[in-house]
Amino acid sequence: MQFTLALAMTPADRILPLARAAEDAGWDAVCFPDSVFFPEEVTGEYPFTPDGKRFWPEDAPFVDPFVGMPAVAAATEQLALYTNVLKTSLREPLLVAKSLSSMAAMFPGRIGLGVGLSWIPEEFAWLGQEMRTRGKRLDEQIAIIRQVIAGGYVEFHGDHYDFGRLRVEPPAPPEHVVPIYVGGHSDAAVRRAARVGDGWIGAQCSAEDLDGHIARLRAALEAEGRAGQPFEIKATPLVPATVDDMAALASAGLTDVMTVPWYFVPGDPDDPQHQLDSVAWFAEHVIHPLRDLEVAP
Repeated sequence: MQFTLALAMTPADRILPLARAAEDAGWDAVCFPDSVFFPEEVTGEYPFTPDGKRFWPEDAPFVDPFVGMPAVAAATEQLALYTNVLKTSLREPLLVAKSLSSMAAMFPGRIGLGVGLSWIPEEFAWLGQEMRTRGKRLDEQIAIIRQVIAGGYVEFHGDHYDFGRLRVEPPAPPEHVVPIYVGGHSDAAVRRAARVGDGWIGAQCSAEDLDGHIARLRAALEAEGRAGQPFEIKATPLVPATVDDMAALASAGLTDVMTVPWYFVPGDPDDPQHQLDSVAWFAEHVIHPLRDLEVAP
């Protein structure tokens, strides 16, 4: 099992210290969420809370993933980095591919892309994108991004994106595939992940709910003829920070725990030193003991 430090709503000046601390402590990756702006009034409902309301404050900091990821990559040596998830349907796929291939060329083998939709109608309206077609456009975007970052001349003629032969330089190194993880709990998202994803990303969920998501993923992978093939399952499980709980999740099929450790340790979760100490605590009390258990005869 891998462990990813989730840098959601993290002040910009704490990103690099926390990433360095995570690498020093033995974490595997850091991930960045995506929020372009905060509409004062929203006409849609957030899909991951019972009441459909946003749980973060209006001034919560969201460092742009395509700024934060290369900054962290340059400040560390081995940490993997990915988006959790990029609201890809708000963006032009060629521009996403350009940024992604540049990062992959600079930091080979360390960059991944988590893709998803957006639930906020105002984001689509104010960024000039159509919300109604976001799912079908994401399918085309994934295909475009894969083709472009692989290098050489490519062209694409779809229902929503159309361009002639072009190439983007530099491409991603051919020996280091950039994985694309599909986010979302809906049936459509699960089918999309099984059809075209290298893995799936879930939001916060209980162990019981996660079991259900994994069962749906396995059924979808089997339907796509991909049963038994490598496939990553990433989520933020709402379970205690114990070796036994994490081992149970690994046995259930979870391959990557994305988490914020300072909520597991008593103290002020907004205090910078508490955050740093919690990164080390989680590694000492959960990550390393679990790995010792995994390699035990």
